[in-house]
Amino acid sequence: MRYGFIWLLVACAVLPSRAQTGTEGPTDEKARKTYREALNYEEAAETAAAEMTAQAQGDKDTALAHYQFGVVMLREGMVRHKDDQFSRAHEEFSQAVAAAKNFPEAVFADGQALAYLKQDDAAKARFEQFVKMALPADPSRQRASRYIARPELARARMAPPFAITTIDGQHLSLDDLSGKVVLLDFWATWCGPCRQALPHMRSIANNFKGQPLVVLSVSLDDNEQYWKYYVANNEMTWLQYRDGGFNGPVSKLFSVDAIPHTFTIDADGVLQDERIGDSSIEGKLKKLVARAREIQATEKP
Repeated sequence: MRYGFIWLLVACAVLPSRAQTGTEGPTDEKARKTYREALNYEEAAETAAAEMTAQAQGDKDTALAHYQFGVVMLREGMVRHKDDQFSRAHEEFSQAVAAAKNFPEAVFADGQALAYLKQDDAAKARFEQFVKMALPADPSRQRASRYIARPELARARMAPPFAITTIDGQHLSLDDLSGKVVLLDFWATWCGPCRQALPHMRSIANNFKGQPLVVLSVSLDDNEQYWKYYVANNEMTWLQYRDGGFNGPVSKLFSVDAIPHTFTIDADGVLQDERIGDSSIEGKLKKLVARAREIQATEKP
């Protein structure tokens, strides 16, 4: 099957989770133009995905085609806030799982579709199925476990799950930091504005020390040795990870295409803020940290 161009259209329809908007779209004219273009991409992707399904031959191709069609429907539902799309996504993911029993991605996605439909018991069953199928090191396995406990999070604006090894050899995932506010800081030593913003980031890390907030700087440097030297020489004592460039796994997850670029994630893992360039975010952080403390207080025995 010749899926190259069709798959490109489907991929274009998979919008980042933060690009959600109301049913009528944004009010700003420039933003509305972008919104309309995105919807046109989705319509083309829907047609392409349907074509993939019609052309599928064999269980593997059939499962993949239904899965990709389901992804398009799920993303349309997120943008347009309509249950019809979530219902169609559920149908496509169900057919994908029926065609290929060992298809964890489709199982997880179906859990999301069911959660958006507020069929929480069915969603939890899918996430429980995924946990049994996924490898222990898969960050989505930990995320699915959280969705089992709190299915409402599966329809929230969650930051994408990831796992990293920090500069000091510490293995951690985003979900390991549940209960804490996370400030993701994308930067690089070769970026002038990033170097200028460094004192501000150091101040945030120092001022919130001992509080339920974690600063994680994600470097786009390709030179590991110079990155390590720069971090040590500039007393960057908070969590540090090198992603290696704009095509790095974490950078791609967050669709980073400019730096410095920060994302603020609350104690539940929900994306609360995104900024390009150095800007004052302390007020937002204080509010989220206060809420994190409240959560910690209620969870104490």
